[in-house]
Amino acid sequence: MPEKKTVERAEEDLRKGKRPSTAAGEFVREEMHHIREGKHGAKSTKQAIAIGLSKARRAGVPLEPPAEGQTSERTRESAERAYEIGQGEREPRAPSPKRARAISKALKHEGGRAASKAALSRQAKRSARQRQGTSRSPKAAAQRGAATRVRTGIASEAARKAAHTRARHRSHAGRSGAANKTARSRKA
Repeated sequence: MPEKKTVERAEEDLRKGKRPSTAAGEFVREEMHHIREGKHGAKSTKQAIAIGLSKARRAGVPLEPPAEGQTSERTRESAERAYEIGQGEREPRAPSPKRARAISKALKHEGGRAASKAALSRQAKRSARQRQGTSRSPKAAAQRGAATRVRTGIASEAARKAAHTRARHRSHAGRSGAANKTARSRKA
């Protein structure tokens, strides 16, 4: 069961018009905290992320399951079931206390290294390498950000702010540090 704060943060992300993967990231973050706190462990960083994504889907984050060929059939079907439960298209299975205990016991035997900064960094780099170079370039990130701003209707506000910042930077470009300080004190 995800924590209330995590669900609220994910809902806030979705309200702001952010992608479902961003909202799902809140659940992954919670999972990493659980491992670091010693609540349970994980065999690998990938497993910890998978647990978080599954929780997100079951909590109603509209994160599509992976397409055919992206992951194993078993993983894809599990993600589909979690997605359907979260979207109210399928009734969740009745909770089995014996199964829950078995899962908890198995995860407690695993270590906590899966949530270390080094492990997360390795996983992020490995994942980025698999994506196309264009999708992870700074230009692509800027374009995704711009699309989000347009979708949420804050594009014009962001453009005004950017123009103001550019103008300020241009006016400061030719002055020395002391001249900038004097100019600031005059404005006040």
